[in-house]
Amino acid sequence: MSSTTSYQAVPSDEGSLPAKPASRFTSRKTLFLSGLVFFIITFVSYKAFFSWSIQHPSLQQDSSATTGSTKVLEPQTYSSIPPAPSDTPEMQGQGKYSVGYFVNWGIYGRKFPPSNIPVQDLTHILYAFADLRPDTGEVVLSDAWADKDIHYPGDSWNDVGNNLYGNFKAIYKLKQQNRHLKVLLSIGGWTYSPKFHPIVVNPALRANFVRSAVRLLEDYGLDGLDVDYEYPSNDYQARGYTDLLRELRVGLDRHAQMKGIYHRFLLTIAAPCGPDNYQKLHVREMDHYLDFWNMMAYDFSGSWDSVANHQANIYGGPISASQAIEWYSANGVPRSKMVLGIPLYGRSFMNTSGPGAPFSGIGPGSWEQGVYDYRALPLPGTYVFQDDKALASWSHDYQKQEMVSFDNEHVGHWKGDWIRREGLRGSMFWELSGDKGSAREGMEGGFGKDPVPGRSLVATVKNAMGPLDLSPNWLSYEGSQFDNLRSGTI
Repeated sequence: MSSTTSYQAVPSDEGSLPAKPASRFTSRKTLFLSGLVFFIITFVSYKAFFSWSIQHPSLQQDSSATTGSTKVLEPQTYSSIPPAPSDTPEMQGQGKYSVGYFVNWGIYGRKFPPSNIPVQDLTHILYAFADLRPDTGEVVLSDAWADKDIHYPGDSWNDVGNNLYGNFKAIYKLKQQNRHLKVLLSIGGWTYSPKFHPIVVNPALRANFVRSAVRLLEDYGLDGLDVDYEYPSNDYQARGYTDLLRELRVGLDRHAQMKGIYHRFLLTIAAPCGPDNYQKLHVREMDHYLDFWNMMAYDFSGSWDSVANHQANIYGGPISASQAIEWYSANGVPRSKMVLGIPLYGRSFMNTSGPGAPFSGIGPGSWEQGVYDYRALPLPGTYVFQDDKALASWSHDYQKQEMVSFDNEHVGHWKGDWIRREGLRGSMFWELSGDKGSAREGMEGGFGKDPVPGRSLVATVKNAMGPLDLSPNWLSYEGSQFDNLRSGTI
């Protein structure tokens, strides 16, 4: 391990059809010019129609629809359907992705509503989490009041009809104001993941999962779906997981076709970075269906261990991000589709002298024992150290003998630069309420909650890895159950 230094801030900073053989009495020059004119007219007409179809998706209704009525997209059986074209704006973008989890419970004690989302530093929001019903396979909202009912400032209580409010309305308005910002519904997470086990191995339950998930996408104005399944425990479940992703890809592409649009709705997963979990996956096949992989490159060490260690190191240690990236790459996942996860929290180890040493117990944390928000780190009275070989940092309280493994600004800069040099697609953060920078009116204070000055880690990583992707989001949801979203008057 290299020598360590004290904490200091990082400066911010279609080709044509074969021609019919010409008669020997026909002028070759005339034939050439006629063919050229025909090609130009055909090409211009095609481009004009394509442009019109993209700009007027809501006009592309089923001809059987009743005049003046709204077309409601009913659940479908997703059979074998050709995939949507891959050369959509999303796939053309050359910038980096900056992906952040927004948790619906963050609006409560953490006082982190959608208005606090740092939209200027993000390209994608993963909205966490949707729940699922293991007996039917249906994907459902986990907190309907937070997701669709709560009224934020500016929302009327006198609107007529069935209208969308809550976090989804607020986030849709962010999409309107920031056209590069895309929102995916994240399904599962650690708490709900056991419910995946019976679903992925049952074709009928998987079909219900796909229908209900696509329905939620249209109802709530989303750009895609993110599956957070932690984790398949055997090959039967791993193969079922691959089947689910294939069927979701078909379902999303069918949905775009039903809407009459040339657009690719996104499909991603939260990918494990621990060997025991990722080695079970059929990643080469899974990659055919995914737009990018959110690599959970954190929680490498914690209360479940007997030795204190770095929880999000790039190199070294029993588990590392580089080791995971190399394995996925060797097994067929392009680096350009991998997004490096970065924690906006630190993990505590008590009664230890530091990384590599035994520990006993964990500290109180900010909201759960042993876990501190990055915004409250480093804790008062601690010293911060960095390892420029592992690309990791930690704090140590010599009186309490408490070590906290977290990424400081230096490590954020190192990781952003590493993402750029390694050709990864970008960064992902769990989760946005833990970052520095936003005011929290009404949030309780105290040890582990009081904010510590410093720069946003999301912004620090963004500045280091390079310009962000600016491909546009999708705003037309004519099949939504909600009047204001369906009509575009939200």
